Amino acid sequence: MPSTPLTPSFCAIDFGTSNSAIAIAKQDGSGGMRLVELEAGQLTMPTAVFYFVEGRHDADGPPRAFGRAAVAAYVEGVDGRLMRSMKSILGSGLIDQTTDVGGGRGVKYLDILSGYLKRLRQTAMNSAQAEGRALNLNQLVLGRPVFFVDGEPARDAAAQASLEQAARAVGFDEVQFQFEPIAAAFDFEQHSEREQIVLVADIGGGTSDFSVVRVGPERMQRVDRRDDILANHGVHIAGTDFDRHVELASVLREFGYRSFGPERPGAPAREVPSGVYFDLATWHLINTVYSPLRVAELRNMRSFYGNLQHHQRLMTVVEDHLGHELAARAEAAKIAVANGGDTLIDLSVVENGLQIELTETVAVAAIGADIDRIAQAGRDAVAQAGLKPEQIDALYFTGGSTGLRLLAERIAADYPAAVQVRGDRFASVATGLGLHAARLFGQ
Repeated sequence: MPSTPLTPSFCAIDFGTSNSAIAIAKQDGSGGMRLVELEAGQLTMPTAVFYFVEGRHDADGPPRAFGRAAVAAYVEGVDGRLMRSMKSILGSGLIDQTTDVGGGRGVKYLDILSGYLKRLRQTAMNSAQAEGRALNLNQLVLGRPVFFVDGEPARDAAAQASLEQAARAVGFDEVQFQFEPIAAAFDFEQHSEREQIVLVADIGGGTSDFSVVRVGPERMQRVDRRDDILANHGVHIAGTDFDRHVELASVLREFGYRSFGPERPGAPAREVPSGVYFDLATWHLINTVYSPLRVAELRNMRSFYGNLQHHQRLMTVVEDHLGHELAARAEAAKIAVANGGDTLIDLSVVENGLQIELTETVAVAAIGADIDRIAQAGRDAVAQAGLKPEQIDALYFTGGSTGLRLLAERIAADYPAAVQVRGDRFASVATGLGLHAARLFGQ
């Protein structure tokens, strides 16, 4: 019986804050790359893991679900713990800590990352196997933001080292990194018919990165593109920050954020402590609010509230573990408003009939400062390249948050002469990383 033909051992992974993807070599031997279908009909998968309380611990670790299945398990109320925005842990002190995932089990955050990367790798190898190819992926190009951590080079280097460690732990022997906006430029370059200067705006869930890159048909096949990368700049502000600010400015006001306690003789009313609200608005901290000690502490703070209905609603959220549900509804409202108009946020999951209006005015006030900082990062990148805004030939948008009209229009206003091009918001980076992997490892 003939042996299954071996194929290239390299791949590329876009490990995103919100969604991830993996690219492998095409079967036709053309040297091209393709994105792997990670879930039914989907080339990207939410960067999410759900740990089940019930189930046996096997060789791969505690019982888990990944991607959309992970989010679905959470939404359906299955007993367990949802982990999202895992990329934000990189560069923090949490990476080597162990967290409770239910069922009396503890898992290191680094192992959570490794488990997710292992899932991507195994899915890619299974996809190749279905085509009759034996694929043992051990060479990897990993995307990374321009800065994992703003203004702290040591922590930024530690973040990359941790991600590399997670990749090596699941079978990747050689790991190379490429900036995500540079990868997006490579994707743009496939369709470029002349040499151009392109400003790539890669605005995802965790970071907003800009790169000024010289692209063109004659440059595409070069492995070393350092001379074509004119500038990189970014800020650790993006979609999840928008979500947090919108949730604080709208949803959490109905639960006591920025409210005041009862007035007392001879003393002004004091503002209710805000720590719990910041945690509820931050995906990877929401579960910390559910610990028994924290719940008891919040229950004893009833006298801090001038409006006891706020406290009652807060306790419903904490005791029924509704923090992620509130965050998801704030995110949906942000998207609706940022694309124009006002919207209603249904909070009946907490209290029958409870709903609030989010207006465009409130949303703009909540995220306006972040949008200004992101736009400034783009201008800084152009200045670092020694160019003026009018010298930018094309503005290439990628990343999930570039779907927000307010953000895209604000960035584009600085480059009136540039042609605006929109890539696949969720797959452009992965496609470009795949092109880079083919050039790097496919020779």
